[in-house]
Amino acid sequence: MSHWKMPSECALQEKIWMAFPPLGETFGTTDGEAAQARASWIAVAHAILEFEPVTMLADPRDVATARELLHADIDIVAAPLNDAWLRDAGPTFVLNEQGELGAIDWTFNGWGQQEWASWDKDAQLGKLVAELAGAQLINSDMVNEGGGIHVDGEGTVLVTDTVQLDRFRNPDMSRNDVEAELARTLGTTSTVWLPRGLYRDTQRFGTRGHVDIVATIPQPGTILLHRQGNPEHPDFFLYDVLRETFEDTTAPNGRPWKIRDIPAPAVLKDDEGWVDYSYVNHLVVNGGVIACSFDDENDAVAAQILAEVYPGRKVVTVDARNIFAHGGGIHCITQHQPAAARA
Repeated sequence: MSHWKMPSECALQEKIWMAFPPLGETFGTTDGEAAQARASWIAVAHAILEFEPVTMLADPRDVATARELLHADIDIVAAPLNDAWLRDAGPTFVLNEQGELGAIDWTFNGWGQQEWASWDKDAQLGKLVAELAGAQLINSDMVNEGGGIHVDGEGTVLVTDTVQLDRFRNPDMSRNDVEAELARTLGTTSTVWLPRGLYRDTQRFGTRGHVDIVATIPQPGTILLHRQGNPEHPDFFLYDVLRETFEDTTAPNGRPWKIRDIPAPAVLKDDEGWVDYSYVNHLVVNGGVIACSFDDENDAVAAQILAEVYPGRKVVTVDARNIFAHGGGIHCITQHQPAAARA
């Protein structure tokens, strides 16, 4: 029996997987309506190419458009799509003791059976991407998404009560049940339960509280924590709640977590209300970090903090406002594949 473990996102990677925004409910029914969103996804993909390969899934009817718009070095694979959040609908990659690649096919049900979501096609992406990657498939009956977990590669996983214990995801699972399944699939030994995510993410078009927008572990023993500094914003008081949660737990070495704040952008609202703009939702790649920018006064501050917590990596920023307008960030639209041992 193989014992699987999810490496830190800072570990060496083979490639990044993405999905080209398909025509439909989320991005618009014509190429013109989808153009802005696609431009943002493309900008992220092209930024990643400086550091490692990218494979882009595209709905069969969009393959020609994707080929026309994307850099020639990006591999394009035809795959039926409902949406373009591959962190969530795709598999989570792990390695075993021999360094062989595994892929966890979580049960995906449209972020807890959201009334606006369709997931008949996206629910098949875990198996499809696992096969394309040559990974051993690890089935899981637990409803979960890649954006709902963060690991340090040393046994710790961050989750939120409102995702894994959501009654529309896992109504019959307890905390112990969730922790046991995360241990089986990710090889984790310690679970840090955060009470919830950001306010906007709990609203109609959110995920009900993904962790990858509020906290991550950039290096062993360190938490990078989103901090909303304006008391007018509903997330102002969340920081204290999250910080207290981390102060009540310890890093794998038994020491207190070193908590590093990263400020929220200064902008508070967009046309839909309070924003959930976050610099935590970045992608770590080989030798770099692909970070969100918002044409905001805190962009440079956040980039400097990311450079400090990821020493030796080049920070590249991409305007993420059009991505967030559709419900997520750079981490949400990408899925990293760790480097496996060579045969």
